[in-house]
Amino acid sequence: MKRIAFHHIGMNEITQTGRTSMTTTLQDTSADASAPASGPGLRVTDSAAARIAHLIATEPGAGAFRVSVNGGGCSGFQYEFGFAGAPGPDDAVIRQGAAVVLVDEVSAPFLEQAEIDWVDDLIGSSFKIRNPNARSSCGCGISFSV
Repeated sequence: MKRIAFHHIGMNEITQTGRTSMTTTLQDTSADASAPASGPGLRVTDSAAARIAHLIATEPGAGAFRVSVNGGGCSGFQYEFGFAGAPGPDDAVIRQGAAVVLVDEVSAPFLEQAEIDWVDDLIGSSFKIRNPNARSSCGCGISFSV
């Protein structure tokens, strides 16, 4: 699986650095979702689905976009995104339009009832995770605690 590192680079500017990385901001918020999308556990908004479909289409060999939770970061856990050629045997598969999102079985409980959105506003473009399981998140917007 190819992994992507996310961080903020500037107002409404997203660039792709190399074949497997994209720069943007990942933020965590516990606000309720306004428009649920499809999928077991993790919901994907229409905006996120469109961005994910675009990323998959432009990444050689990518058949899906993986969202996972790993130990680390300032608060104990952090979100991680990457590309995969195909789902693994223990992956939950969320399909919305041309977007295919994978969540592994270890990450699934942390993402239950969470929502991933693509937000384009004055301070930049980013994926935003609204996660009701996160009790707190770090100021960096990448890590959270449960």
